[in-house]
Amino acid sequence: MNWTERIFKLSEHNSNVRTELVAGLTTFLTMAYIMFVNPSILGDAGMPKGSVFVATCLIAALGSTIMALYANYPIALAPGMGLNAYFAYVVVLKMGFTWEAALGAVFVSGCLFLICTLFGLRELIIKGIPQSIRVAITVGIGLFLALIALKTAGVVAADGATYVTLGDLHKPEVIMASLGFLLIVVLDRLKVPGALLIGILAVTIASFFFGGNKFQGVFSMPPSIEPTLFKLDIKAALTGGILNVVLVFFLVELFDATGTLMGVARRAGLLVPERMGRFNRSLLADSGAIFVGSMLGTSSTTAYVESAAGVQAGGRTGLTALTVAVLFLACLFIAPLAGVVPGYATAPALLFVACLMLKDLTEVQWEETTEAVPAVITALMMPFTYSIANGLAFGFISYAVLKLFTGKVREVHWIVWLIAAVFLFKFIYLGGH
Repeated sequence: MNWTERIFKLSEHNSNVRTELVAGLTTFLTMAYIMFVNPSILGDAGMPKGSVFVATCLIAALGSTIMALYANYPIALAPGMGLNAYFAYVVVLKMGFTWEAALGAVFVSGCLFLICTLFGLRELIIKGIPQSIRVAITVGIGLFLALIALKTAGVVAADGATYVTLGDLHKPEVIMASLGFLLIVVLDRLKVPGALLIGILAVTIASFFFGGNKFQGVFSMPPSIEPTLFKLDIKAALTGGILNVVLVFFLVELFDATGTLMGVARRAGLLVPERMGRFNRSLLADSGAIFVGSMLGTSSTTAYVESAAGVQAGGRTGLTALTVAVLFLACLFIAPLAGVVPGYATAPALLFVACLMLKDLTEVQWEETTEAVPAVITALMMPFTYSIANGLAFGFISYAVLKLFTGKVREVHWIVWLIAAVFLFKFIYLGGH
């Protein structure tokens, strides 16, 4: 019996080494865009892009390795989309916190996440928060990402009279971003592996000819991670003004990671009673990766829904995730390529991810207004106030108030009352920002 069989039990899962390696490559190609997008987004918050690139590759490799060896799951981890945008554009640029304090908030939320997982509170919280709010969080983040992507691409611009308006469609950047988005959608529809990555690289190549971009080479030794390593400011994260940020990180991590793990595991046929112990291990793996990532210098790490592509290709064990980990480590040596990717090249990928996140709207109970209205408020307030936290706050408060005044108090879990009270306290005593 070879080591792959001994560690990953391939025959038990009706799989083999070749299938798992192909599945790992497929998953990697569908999520490799994060190497370019994450440094671009966190770089806008003032973080050194080279260090963020290294941190992104390292935590993706480390997190996926833990998932592979500890849980034996074909699910890869990396810094999550949506939370990185919230980290950069809201917590740092809008609320005025340093990126070190924001990393501290990620660390604290990761510790809370791990404690909740260890003591079984994670499952209790998930069961307590209504389906409509859960759905709205995903949809709202999707709308928020869409606004950021359209702004980064130059498709929409600021306007004093109407707040937002159409950008200059004659600019080369806008044209390239638009064509890149269409390319990604077409390739994805044709089931071409790595559609997002191909779209980003295509626009980046075009930027050298039409956008004045300068080629810096492809390969080099990895940049130093020292500028972001252990630079988190935990003390600042525990002050009153940023506590609601910790809550947002925690709640979004909770729903995003758990939902992804359950969805992909179900698709792989791993959510059966005899294998539930491994699911609990997968919960520990993803929660542990969050605070490790914050120490390396990146926003919240989560399970990637793109892992479903690898499962579709036959991945059933941790060997799939281990393959992803090895490929991310190899990518440490392409930092110059990551450094020249402009924001308008990653914007199409961001917009496509946003489009996919909106499909959850179909799960809202539209005929029950005490469920549907708070869901819509949650989703709309995220982009319109440029804050995931505000969306969550208005959603939970409106849900609790509507249930209270329509005689449906018994339908509301105590977790909802607690979160609504926390947000209400925050608005009344700490202000609205």
